[in-house]
Amino acid sequence: MTDLLRKPIGTRGKVHDIPPSAARGPQSPGWSYVGFALYRLEPGGTAAEATGTTEAILVLVEGRAEIACDTLDFGEMGDRLDVFDKTPPHCAYIPPGQSWRARATTACTLAVCSAPGTGHHPARRLGPEGIELTPRGKGANTRHINNIAMEGRDVADSLLVTEVFTPAGNWSSYPPHRHDEDRFPEITYLEESYYHRLNPAQGYGHQRVFTEDGSLDETISISNHDVVLVPKGHHPCAAPYGYEMYYLNVMAGPVRKWRFKNHPDHAWIAERDAG
Repeated sequence: MTDLLRKPIGTRGKVHDIPPSAARGPQSPGWSYVGFALYRLEPGGTAAEATGTTEAILVLVEGRAEIACDTLDFGEMGDRLDVFDKTPPHCAYIPPGQSWRARATTACTLAVCSAPGTGHHPARRLGPEGIELTPRGKGANTRHINNIAMEGRDVADSLLVTEVFTPAGNWSSYPPHRHDEDRFPEITYLEESYYHRLNPAQGYGHQRVFTEDGSLDETISISNHDVVLVPKGHHPCAAPYGYEMYYLNVMAGPVRKWRFKNHPDHAWIAERDAG
């Protein structure tokens, strides 16, 4: 199994735990910015963590939970019981140096997106207010985006978080593009994780992670609840006919800006579609 593909370690409780390399965990991908954890809880199930030197964005992928941190009680959050309802998610920002806790009031899936924090932003609710499902692309490259915390929203120190819904038979994160150099404003260095879901759940999808020099070239078949890590290179996704694809993206790097370069062989597609 490729190191870029992370399978869930169970079906209940904390099923993913991928910290930045600074955390020195056994699941560390050997990078420095992005952390991702996932809890699948039954009603009454609980989760709790301390942020330490990181900031966190909690995303209720589906289901409801009571969520609180040291400085703010968010109450019961969540009204999307099935992620493929595509309604805006309920999300919460937790700054560094705080602890948070969650108690599921229905079966729920809770994502914990984390990255280094500086403490410049307070705890706050991030959604569903301010999040609107937005189409992107044309033809078989059409997908729909819920921008949770991209750079247009000044709500985090380094985290960039978004949801993408790709219709069956379509491509996404396409044309192939990369953001693996720290040369702002031309391009930014952003590590990225993809948490995948499929509809129907027994489906599969494909993701290729590759560099132009061939030093990294992995084509990965993903199943429901898998995570793919993108430390560098291009990273397009394909949803087979019959299976709708969802993914939750977490990006972070030294600059909280999303600037990318399309693959030179395939940039003509974006240029044509922009015309």
